[in-house]
Amino acid sequence: MAKIKVEKVLNWGVPYTPEMDKGGKRPQPRWDGLRDQVREASVLGYDTAVAVETQHDPFLALAVAAQEPSPIELGTGIALAFTKSPVATAYIAWDLQAMSGGRLVLGLGSQVKGHITRRFAMPWSKPAQRMKDYVGAMRACWHSWQSGEPLSFQSEHYNLSLMTPNFAPPALAQPHIPVLIAAVQERMLQVAGEVCDGVRLHGIVTRRYLDEIAFPNLRKGFGKSGRQPAEWKNFEIGGGGFLCVAPDADALARAVEKMKSTIAFYGSTRSYRSSFELDGWARQADELHRLSVQQKWDEMARVVTDEMVHAFAAVGTYADIASVMKKRFAGISRLSFEIPLRDDRDRGVLKEIIQDLKRAP
Repeated sequence: MAKIKVEKVLNWGVPYTPEMDKGGKRPQPRWDGLRDQVREASVLGYDTAVAVETQHDPFLALAVAAQEPSPIELGTGIALAFTKSPVATAYIAWDLQAMSGGRLVLGLGSQVKGHITRRFAMPWSKPAQRMKDYVGAMRACWHSWQSGEPLSFQSEHYNLSLMTPNFAPPALAQPHIPVLIAAVQERMLQVAGEVCDGVRLHGIVTRRYLDEIAFPNLRKGFGKSGRQPAEWKNFEIGGGGFLCVAPDADALARAVEKMKSTIAFYGSTRSYRSSFELDGWARQADELHRLSVQQKWDEMARVVTDEMVHAFAAVGTYADIASVMKKRFAGISRLSFEIPLRDDRDRGVLKEIIQDLKRAP
């Protein structure tokens, strides 16, 4: 497995939480701090700055972030794929790769059916096969633009055969764009292993899920890819659980209680029921779904126990979180880690933790 890369999530001054809609006026997003965040991330020792797609377009954030000279990667973690054509995404990624000097890491996800059809009014079809075709279509575009060869890609979901010189962007000095897809279910995990450079696992998973579901299916797909077994060490695996960290034991206890709301929020979605079922919490998942349908969001956290928090998250104080994470996320090569930064002392603590995470066990 490749060495651990530590990621920082870019924000607009309004980081997403499940409680965002509970009264009050939302603050307006700010774009002027994105370059500062990239600069600070580099100083602190981060490897990647990641933009997520929740309330804002992550590609726009990375376009701004790319204006800051920096050696660190710029990634989407994730951008929604099925809301746009793979050719449209290929163009955006090609431009960002050029703008960043070859630092783009393209993370894509399918989202669930309800969001694709009801929030974006886009069609839904077999997600795993469609994602496989989507990645293939993007790469066909990139190959055509880099080589000058005619565009030719045929699959169940996408058929491409037209790319005139007027619409083909210039070749790049660094044309390889790593593609990581979000995966939860077995078939999507296999697609990630077969056609991608890596995978972005969801936070709502346990250690048992990693060992019994994620890793075996990723390897199964990788075996179909035609790559040599020795290349598995270069396959990047990101995510795989939540993080619950605080400066001391009292603050950590409060953080555990807050994490219960996060786990409840995700656990109410049917797509993640299998993560609960594997560890014997199918009943709790059903209860969370029932409460969400009834819009009883405030009651959901009580369904989640301390045991569940410790299963879904790496839990620890600043002093021991690095060692806890290395054990909880063994086999993972990309980890997101942040703590509140109020002063230089906090920055020093964060820098030490990042260095410890990247240090070989």
